[in-house]
Amino acid sequence: MSTIPHLINGERIAGAGRTADVFNPSTGEAIHQVALADRAVIQQAIDAAKAAFPAWRATPPAKRAQVMFRFKQLLEDNAEQIAQLISQEHGKTIEDAGGELKRGIENVEYACGAPELLKGEYNRNVGPDIDGWSDFQPIGVVAGITPFNFPAMVPLWMYPLAIACGNCFILKPSERDPSSTLLIAELMHQAGLPKGVLNVVHGDKEAVDALIEAPQVKALSFVGSTPIAEYIYSEGAKRGKRVQALGGAKNHAVLMPDADLDNAVSALMGAAYGSCGERCMAISVAVCVGDQIADALVAKLVPQIKALKIGAGTRCGLDMGPLVTGAHLDKVTGYVEDGVKAGAELVVDGRGLSVAGNENGFFLGGCLFDRVTPDMRIYQEEIFGPVLCIVRVNSLEEAMALINEHEYGNGTCIFTRDGEAARLFCDEIEVGMVGVNVPLPVPVAYHSFGGWKRSLFGDLHAYGPDGVRFYTRRKSITQRWPQRASHEAAQFAFPSNG
Repeated sequence: MSTIPHLINGERIAGAGRTADVFNPSTGEAIHQVALADRAVIQQAIDAAKAAFPAWRATPPAKRAQVMFRFKQLLEDNAEQIAQLISQEHGKTIEDAGGELKRGIENVEYACGAPELLKGEYNRNVGPDIDGWSDFQPIGVVAGITPFNFPAMVPLWMYPLAIACGNCFILKPSERDPSSTLLIAELMHQAGLPKGVLNVVHGDKEAVDALIEAPQVKALSFVGSTPIAEYIYSEGAKRGKRVQALGGAKNHAVLMPDADLDNAVSALMGAAYGSCGERCMAISVAVCVGDQIADALVAKLVPQIKALKIGAGTRCGLDMGPLVTGAHLDKVTGYVEDGVKAGAELVVDGRGLSVAGNENGFFLGGCLFDRVTPDMRIYQEEIFGPVLCIVRVNSLEEAMALINEHEYGNGTCIFTRDGEAARLFCDEIEVGMVGVNVPLPVPVAYHSFGGWKRSLFGDLHAYGPDGVRFYTRRKSITQRWPQRASHEAAQFAFPSNG
């Protein structure tokens, strides 16, 4: 089996330490190994980034943007190969992998605007012959730790903008599906990025801890589960680092009695079962206001869930592929078993699915629970699989209270024709990203992505305007050139413009 290497200072580095298997989840077979970085490898990447920083920082933003423009074109030219690699190692369908890449490219497009994004502010004569201005300067060496569910998109949330802002970046992607991430980083170098500005190191907790503890790493961005997000935030912050850590989710969709049910069902099918539910913005709870809308929803969902086209992700025309690993399949299956034991009604049971020709793959069919209650584990915890829970309530106020009481506040949506209800929902719901008749309200690249409560640790959201603020520091400068012939007495009162 080939071993997927690190990428340090523009070169592939094999490393001589531990490795981990990379599986094809459609077949259940190990297809590669990936090198796992020890602290020496992490330090090698840090040293390369630190050495590259002075020259990259001094590179004009317009020239940095030119690299991004070429990078965008290379991503588009190699989109088919990238999607194949994502599908092969993650399991998501080819179409879903292609969609992920397109959303990542949107962030590269935003980073192409670096000259405009980094413009400071200038005022002439803020005082007598005094000019004042501010600009946005890079932090230095920064790092990103990204999850398995979006091996292309989430890294592209981070390093294009960080690099366009003048920083040097160390990426620690998921070791479960690293091939597409490595290829994309190499395309960045083909676009003309100097060596050392972007480095990719694979690894597990040892690599993460090394990045947290390294004093040369000034900022950390993370996307993943809440326990790890909380750990990275607390450990990084106490070392004086700037940290942005996006955690887990339990996203609710509220269905009002006046909802366009057919469109809501179509939206829920994609939002709950797309990518096998392995999305932090997946809708995993449908909150139905009234038994009538709940009964109608179940009646329409059941045949569509049973008709899901499931198979090897690398095939076209499928709705779902497998889960990412056998261990994750066991975990999600365990949640289904727990829901049954807790008394929820398992209307559609996707367990025991066998795909012809891929009998050893990590497949689970779509599952649907009805009459789920807030005390159940399947309601409280993020399942991260193709499991949709239906909760029945009597009013919009009850639905909103349910959502607001949950520990997560990542994304939510409401399906209704009532503008007053939608406005109330948007105003009062305690969630970071809200959709009205939009099931996956993922902000476009020129806005910013992030949740509330235990879905986000840190003050700034990912990418967009908040991303620029996260990867830069504002510097304010006040300048005066007194006339040569003038002589001024000392002033002991605090200076003002009065």
